[in-house]
Amino acid sequence: MRVLVRGAGDLASGILHKLANCGFELVALEVEHPSSIRRWVSFSEAVYRGSCEIEGVTAVRVDSFAEAKEAFSRHQIAVMVDPEAMLLKTERFDAVVDAIIAKRNLGTRIDMAPVVIGVGPGFEAGKDCHYVVETKRGHHLGRIYTSGCAIPNTGIPGDIQGFSIQRVVHSPYAGEMCCLHQIGDIVKEGEPLALVGGQPVKATMDGLLRGILPDGYPVTVKLKMADIDPRTDQVKNCNTISDKARCIAGGVLEAILRGYPV
Repeated sequence: MRVLVRGAGDLASGILHKLANCGFELVALEVEHPSSIRRWVSFSEAVYRGSCEIEGVTAVRVDSFAEAKEAFSRHQIAVMVDPEAMLLKTERFDAVVDAIIAKRNLGTRIDMAPVVIGVGPGFEAGKDCHYVVETKRGHHLGRIYTSGCAIPNTGIPGDIQGFSIQRVVHSPYAGEMCCLHQIGDIVKEGEPLALVGGQPVKATMDGLLRGILPDGYPVTVKLKMADIDPRTDQVKNCNTISDKARCIAGGVLEAILRGYPV
């Protein structure tokens, strides 16, 4: 089966990784400047570096569907800059998965493929897509909805050891990003993580820097730019797919294999 996935951030990459290991031919669509924070576990890095590997699965940037088919022959994921999904005008896919995680629908339609899946809030099963997969942590994480919507976005990050909002760093400035720390570093509250437009953006808590935007990224005001984990002994979490992403990926895989809902 051939599947198109909109988005290649960390949650989308968990989906892509599982589908790749199940033998699907995969194209992931991204924007020209992906804003994935957890870059070590995001296939969107292929946009910047040409290729990347996550837990034994390789993705390569391609500029045409002919190049994508070459990637399929090497059992690789093809990553293409195509935020509007123009590829669907010329190529057919067995399923389309919107895993942009924008909390709103950025143009995915139920007629894009025999099976269309929306990941997270912003989609209505039976209207925008055939299935919606829940992304909110808790009892329903990974659940498949055949009607209705996922749980609405609260805007509050998940709790880790009593830390929630503090874990996510948003830039108070606009400008070009210059990293002062790298993913995997241990940082202290108040310590500068990066310069944005020449202004220091500081750590909001002590912990492990689990994700940060790349050098040179054009940051806008209030953009999420870093992620801090209070568990400083969990460095391995920086380069392995999260439990949340794996659970969501299982829901997407099941939805694809269910086929068109009757």
